[in-house]
Amino acid sequence: MASVSNAGPSAGMSADGTKVNMAFVAAIVAVATIGGFMFGYDSGVINGTQEGLNSAFNLTEFGTGLNVAAILIGCAIGAFAAGRLADVWGRRTVMIISAVLFIISALGTGAAHTSTVFVIFRLIGGLGVGAASVLCPVYISEVTPANIRGRLSSVQQIMIITGLTGAFVANYALAHSAGSSTAEFWLGLPAWRWMFWMQVIPAGVFFLCLLGIPESPRYLVAKGQDAKAEAILSRLFGAGAGAAKVAEIRASLSADHKPTFSDLLDPVSKKIRPILWAGLVLAVFQQLVGINIVFYYGSVLWQSVGFTEDDSLKINILSGALSILACLAAIALIDRIGRKPLLLIGSVGMAVTLGVLTWCFSTATTVNGALVLDGNVGPIALVAANLYVIFFNLSWGPVMWVMLGEMFPNQMRGSALAVAGFAQWMANFAISFSFPAMAKASLPATYGFYAVSAVISFFLVQKLIHETRGKELEAMQG
Repeated sequence: MASVSNAGPSAGMSADGTKVNMAFVAAIVAVATIGGFMFGYDSGVINGTQEGLNSAFNLTEFGTGLNVAAILIGCAIGAFAAGRLADVWGRRTVMIISAVLFIISALGTGAAHTSTVFVIFRLIGGLGVGAASVLCPVYISEVTPANIRGRLSSVQQIMIITGLTGAFVANYALAHSAGSSTAEFWLGLPAWRWMFWMQVIPAGVFFLCLLGIPESPRYLVAKGQDAKAEAILSRLFGAGAGAAKVAEIRASLSADHKPTFSDLLDPVSKKIRPILWAGLVLAVFQQLVGINIVFYYGSVLWQSVGFTEDDSLKINILSGALSILACLAAIALIDRIGRKPLLLIGSVGMAVTLGVLTWCFSTATTVNGALVLDGNVGPIALVAANLYVIFFNLSWGPVMWVMLGEMFPNQMRGSALAVAGFAQWMANFAISFSFPAMAKASLPATYGFYAVSAVISFFLVQKLIHETRGKELEAMQG
């Protein structure tokens, strides 16, 4: 990593004509987005292990929901703590801690012999996921030029989906090789345990790579380490531009004021700042549209409407591949047409496709205790579900993380990320935990709720969200 970071400036210019060392930028982004891969992998590995968990722990619907969603409680805590800890210890340091938590969680969940132990280690993994979810995009936004920040920050979502897809591929390969997720595999242990242990490999890579990247220059300026910040910025943009950038960052911070949660309140009215409300809308509605039901319960869902376990795991891989393609489209568009238009397009597309899924599941019949979609309804549901995934990953998937990383002023960024990240993961927990019971009561009503949430999100974006395309972070207003 050191050899890359010391390379001379390569082709690339910022919006104001400053030469950018794109080799250094690319290296930093590549390492930071491994955190996104781990975010996706640790979140998606549960999809395909549920039959093994149910068999090993004799779970009820409530128990299944808790085992699946336990990670999300840890995510909420990790996201909340990481935003503030990053202001104290630094972005890079907290990301290193998250990598260690990933490794501990992978080892512990695979070895767990009771549901309680499993939940504890999933909570530990959640702390790492939550920290990575808020810090990786903000770290990227703090070291990249404004005119390409959206594209580079969107790589985070591609890596999240790549991590999810990687988990799906690994789960399929292990289950297929063993015969099923519950069949014995290496060392006489069931395949589902190896699905969790496989996480140690990318988590170890993430840890080692983080040792080779610098701290965020904006954090360094906030801590009074201007010389270190200028050295990093000079390697990014050249010596003169580096010094000027340090002065801009310093001017955007209150010299006599340390960041606190009180920064989230308007100094005059003492009410929550509008920018934080906007961030909360993005964070919560990204989950209320139900996307993680596809990623956490996809295998179980497709089996419940007539697909085999093997076919269901293949469908997961297809959904992951389509998600990656949609994210690539988002990267091409986000700095061209902007963040807000993509959010609006996504809301409309998700509302329509979720509406189709609601209708499809309303036609299902029960045969021997399992749902069956008659005639052509099954293929229609499959197409609608994958179009829904495409619309999400073209819009709300990457754009939410991009905007949370860039929309808040420097002074309040850590605190605002803590609150918005906590809200995002708690909404994720509520949706994921409630799905087994809601689906058992009424699958059409469940998907109808997600469709209504998509409709509401359209109007909230129109009213509350302001475009951030091309703006420097120092120009963000609360």
